[in-house]
Amino acid sequence: MNSATVPLLDDDTIAFGDEDNANKQFVHPYIVFFHLIFRGAAIVVYILCGWFSDSFIASFVLVILLLSADFWTVKNISGRLLVGLRWWNYVDDDGKSHWVFESKQVINRVNRNESRLFWMGLILCPLIWSGFFIICLFGLKFKWMLLVLIALTLNGANLYGYVKCKFGAKENLQSATTDFVKKQLLQNASSFMFAQPAPPTTGNTGVI
Repeated sequence: MNSATVPLLDDDTIAFGDEDNANKQFVHPYIVFFHLIFRGAAIVVYILCGWFSDSFIASFVLVILLLSADFWTVKNISGRLLVGLRWWNYVDDDGKSHWVFESKQVINRVNRNESRLFWMGLILCPLIWSGFFIICLFGLKFKWMLLVLIALTLNGANLYGYVKCKFGAKENLQSATTDFVKKQLLQNASSFMFAQPAPPTTGNTGVI
């Protein structure tokens, strides 16, 4: 699998990076709401499901539906609109799978409040599910551990994808800058070591 930057697909309805931003507390309040509600609801249902239902299957299916809705919303909508990041996958004509991590060029158009809530929800929820995993492990609740592992996988995939989007470009830029500096130093050192001395200047000398 390769990671690369490629042109956007032709079926995009909104050009990536063209969403308007303004000096408001929240530019996309409904997107912020749905970014948090699905993952928060999945955690709440997981905690309280034993109080309202004795059916493990019903609780399992409901939590999976909430986690799936959260994964789709975060991956395809809230990441692009709230922080200007997007990750996705495509298969080329040769059957090779490519992972693409994109970052909006104009970062200052991202609303700070929305960005904080986005990253807070993206980071805290996997930590909470990790706590549930530890509880299930020591409590020997293996059937619930399966559900927690699915939640960790879906939440962790979005977390990894967006961290890669945010810091991957900076790492590439740093690597390119380092390579450029090394190249310049080697060229300067080579020029200094193998430079030929300049021939002496000749001029008219007079005989006294």
